Amino acid sequence: MFDIGFSELLVIGIVALIVIGPERLPRVARTLGHLFGRMQRYVNDVKADISREMELEELRKLQANVQDAARSFEDSVTREIRETETQLQDVADAVADPQTQPPVEAPSAPAPAGSSTPGQLDLGLEAPAESPVRRQG
Repeated sequence: MFDIGFSELLVIGIVALIVIGPERLPRVARTLGHLFGRMQRYVNDVKADISREMELEELRKLQANVQDAARSFEDSVTREIRETETQLQDVADAVADPQTQPPVEAPSAPAPAGSSTPGQLDLGLEAPAESPVRRQG
């Protein structure tokens, strides 16, 4: 803060001793010490307040950025859901409207087990074979 060396403090002390006198010098020094302490506390409080305000402003900016990102994410998800819903509705409408469906050809002969024809899903399931039932009697 101030650049005061030992020699300058010695000169200030001698002048204060001469001007104030040896009786009042300890009381004046104590009062100056208290005032200096109060001034330091006040300056530290102001610095802390300024620092808190700066941190609070940074947090507000961060909160605004996060809210903007969340809002844009929500908008994009909502848009994707609407597009998917529209596509699913179009597919449902196409299935429900028989005029827009292409004609399905019936197979001429039954297909062997394990083979699938176009439009059929082969799950690999076959009908269980008839087993002879034993009767005990």
